[in-house]
Amino acid sequence: MDSNESTICALASSIGKGGIGVVRVSGPLSQAIAQKMLGFVPKPRYAHYGSFFDNNHVEVDQGIALFFPGPNSFTGEDVLEFQGHGGLSVMRSLIEASIALGAKPAEPGEFSKRAFLNGKMDLVQAEAVADIIDANSEQASRSALRSLSGVFSKQVNALTQSIINLRIFVEATIDFSDEEIDFLQSEQVQVKTQAIKAEIQQILHAATQGAILREGLNVAIAGKPNAGKSSLLNALTQRSSAIVTDIAGTTRDVLRETIHINGMPLNIIDTAGLHESEDVVEKEGIKRARDAIAQADVVLLMYDAQDQSPDFSILPDAIDAKKLLIIKNKIDLTGEAVERQVEQNKTQLSICTKDIQGIDLLRQELADMAGFDSGAEGVVLARKRHIIALEESLNAIDNALIQLDGGAIELMAEDLRHAGQAMASITGEFSSDDLLGEIFSSFCIGK
Repeated sequence: MDSNESTICALASSIGKGGIGVVRVSGPLSQAIAQKMLGFVPKPRYAHYGSFFDNNHVEVDQGIALFFPGPNSFTGEDVLEFQGHGGLSVMRSLIEASIALGAKPAEPGEFSKRAFLNGKMDLVQAEAVADIIDANSEQASRSALRSLSGVFSKQVNALTQSIINLRIFVEATIDFSDEEIDFLQSEQVQVKTQAIKAEIQQILHAATQGAILREGLNVAIAGKPNAGKSSLLNALTQRSSAIVTDIAGTTRDVLRETIHINGMPLNIIDTAGLHESEDVVEKEGIKRARDAIAQADVVLLMYDAQDQSPDFSILPDAIDAKKLLIIKNKIDLTGEAVERQVEQNKTQLSICTKDIQGIDLLRQELADMAGFDSGAEGVVLARKRHIIALEESLNAIDNALIQLDGGAIELMAEDLRHAGQAMASITGEFSSDDLLGEIFSSFCIGK
C-alpha cells in the first residue's frame, strides 16, 4: 500500500494534558475505522457526540466525532477526527485503536504533504501551516496567514505566467525568423523584461522582510570576561536572564533569549568571556562561545571603556564576513556620553548597561543592520528557499537582458526558461521528491 492508498493517524492537538485532545485519521479506511470505533459512519460535516470505542469495543472516551469525505477535506481524502478529553492515556488509546484497525502512524507533516499532493494547497500554503503554528509574534502570524490565504502564491503564479508569455514571445522570433517578424527590434521585449525584473525585485524585498520576521536575527555578544555581556543581555531582555557578578568568568555556557524590536525577533546570545584558560569547564564554554559567534548574523564586540580599544584578536577568524558592531561599555566610569561613531567602516556605540544608557540606540542600530521595515506592506513569512529561488530567477532575467542586447535570442529564451522554473519551484510546480521530503519533515506530527 503506497502513501496515496494508506490511511494515517496522529495526535493533531498539542502533546500533553489539556481540556480537549484531537486525533486525526486520513485515508481510505477512515469510514471503516469510524464504523468500528463509533458504531456508525458520521454524517459528513456534522458534529456527533457519543462514545469512542477501541478495536475490542471497550469504551475509552466520550466526545465529538467529525467526518469529512474526500475530496472536500483538508487532505483531499476521507478525514475522521475524534475530539475527546485531552488526557495522554485517552489519546494514546484512540491512536492505538486506529492503528489496530489498519491505520499507520503519520510522519511529520504528512497531512499537509497529502493536501499538497492532492492539489488542496500549493507548497507555499503548506509551509504557511507550519509557520502559523511556529509564529512567535502577532506580525509573524499575520504574515503567515497572508501566505496561507494564497497572497504570495498568486503573486508568484502571475509572475511565472508573465515570464512564460515573454518566453513564447521570444521563441516566436526563432520559429518565424524567415517571416521578417522581428519582435526583438521593438521596445516591447525590453520593456516587458524590465517590468518582470522590477516585479521580482519587489517580491524579493517583501520575501526578504518575511524571512527576517520568520527566522529572526542571531546576535552574539562577544568580549573578554567582565566586559558586561550578561548585563547587556539583561538590559535588552529587560529581566534577569543571566547571572551578573563582579567575578570574571561568571558565564560559562551559551545563553539564548529572544526579544522583539518593532515586531522583528532577535535571538540574543550571551557567550563566555574570550580568553586563555586552563580550566576544563571554562575551556569548553569558550569553545561554544566561538562556535556561536562564528554562526551569528551580527556580532556585538564589547569592551570596557577603561581600555584603550577593543581587542579584535579574541574573535574567531570567521568573523571577517560577519556584521560587526563594537560596544564600548561602562562609560559611567570614564564620564563619556552615549554616542554613535563610525571609523574605518566600523560602527561603535558608547553605552552603559549598568544605568541602561544607550540601549534604545543599540536596539535601533540592530533594526537598521537587519534591514527590517516594520511598516512594509505585503510582507509574507518567506523561507530561505523562497529567497534563493527569487534570486535565481532575478539573475536569469538579468542574463536574459544581456542576451537581448547582444541579439542572442536562443540564449535569451533559455534564460527565461530558467527564470520561470525557479519561480515555479516556490509553489511546488517544479519540485523534487528530496525537496518535498526536506520541507515536510520539519513539520510537527499531526499537521
